[in-house]
Amino acid sequence: MMQLVSFNQRLQQVGVAISLILLLALLWYKLPHPLVAAAALLPLLIVAGLRMPFILCLAFVAFSFFRLHEVFPALYPLKIPQLLAIGTLGSLAANLITQRIDMFWSKEHSTFLIFFVLVVIGAALATNRAAAMHTLNGTYIKVAIMVLAISWLLRQERQFKAVLLSVIVCGISVGIVALYNKSNSIGLVEGTRVTIGRDIGSMLGDPNDLSLVLLFPAAFALAVLLTPNIGRLWKMLGLVGFIVVVCAIIATQSRGGLLGICAVSGVYAWRRVENKALLITAGVAALSVLFVLAGVSDRASGGAHEEGIDESAMGRIYAWQAAFGMALHHPLTGVGINNFISNYFEYSPHWDGQNHAVHSTWFGVMAETGLLGLMLFITLIIQILRIGMKSVTYFKPQPDRTYSPTLYACAQSVEAGLAGFCVSGTFLTMGFTWPIYILLSLAIALSQQRYSKQIDSQNASRQPR
Repeated sequence: MMQLVSFNQRLQQVGVAISLILLLALLWYKLPHPLVAAAALLPLLIVAGLRMPFILCLAFVAFSFFRLHEVFPALYPLKIPQLLAIGTLGSLAANLITQRIDMFWSKEHSTFLIFFVLVVIGAALATNRAAAMHTLNGTYIKVAIMVLAISWLLRQERQFKAVLLSVIVCGISVGIVALYNKSNSIGLVEGTRVTIGRDIGSMLGDPNDLSLVLLFPAAFALAVLLTPNIGRLWKMLGLVGFIVVVCAIIATQSRGGLLGICAVSGVYAWRRVENKALLITAGVAALSVLFVLAGVSDRASGGAHEEGIDESAMGRIYAWQAAFGMALHHPLTGVGINNFISNYFEYSPHWDGQNHAVHSTWFGVMAETGLLGLMLFITLIIQILRIGMKSVTYFKPQPDRTYSPTLYACAQSVEAGLAGFCVSGTFLTMGFTWPIYILLSLAIALSQQRYSKQIDSQNASRQPR
């Protein structure tokens, strides 16, 4: 009898599904609009949100950070990031109400919350409040929500594996498109620097921002490549990913990106090469080779044809001086998020007829959140570094502990990714974009994994033999 009822229920479900498919097909026939196709994804988003909230969250981060809908313009009309945003927020709300998410709080959460509140106050007091609120509501609030979501949802080893896979695959996808654009001279800046989606106003239309996006998966790809016992297919994926990403960064001719590659690689080499003097010498030589391969000297700005300190470098120095002036006049809140450019004229010691970007994470955070914000931001960096170093030490192969290649690879990714962020961030504006906050979420999740495994180990040792 129970089997008959269950069979009837399944027939009803199949009937409803077929009816919805026919309805959507009819709508598409009468109104062939991309929104109709997007509506077909809503049932999948609802199911994924209730049963697999982490996958939905990860997809949202992938589209928001890697700008996949701009890398592949055919996806743009489908409004996938907006649908994923709605689905992710709905999923979080539903799972929090039903208490399916185990919430916890850490000191890293507290530091980030204080910094976030400071950003909100700075936006409310900004001189260009419209620009500040647009960035706050359009991007930074989503980033803040994802910090909590990823750190709370990332609990199982297979989820860490999904993070590794998605970051590397997305990096390969963006890298291949960048190399394709380079080979076909599509969207080149200054005649030689590759971009993506410049004609549609994509964030990746700036070669420096493109190199920033590509630098993030480089740390994950190299971690997978160098992690013992992770599997041949994973190592092959890591090798392909690292080669593609490095080649694409070289094509951007971004000096910050090239320095970031050396920093990422240097972290892995530092732990594996005993002769540090030889390592440093090899690192300087490798950086020189990368600059030659990238053709930085041939750039229209910052190339070898400019005498003395080149125009690009002088522009950064003037911008950093302006940032310091903003921080001195607004030490507690700064001028407000996304307000550096609108305040540049008032604080810059040199005016060439146009406003300039800050081109530095540290000076950008200092200018837009004040000296207090910079202190909090650096505190956050130190906390991530401590967790990364402890996690690498704890999860590395040891005879007295169960070894997890996935967690070890993620721990290495956090440590190397942070090094790449700190070095390249000196020349790229990354203070309010995704990379550092994804690393923060991963670090908190790894810290919880390490803590839970330590508790399990202690409980096992107390059991009578």
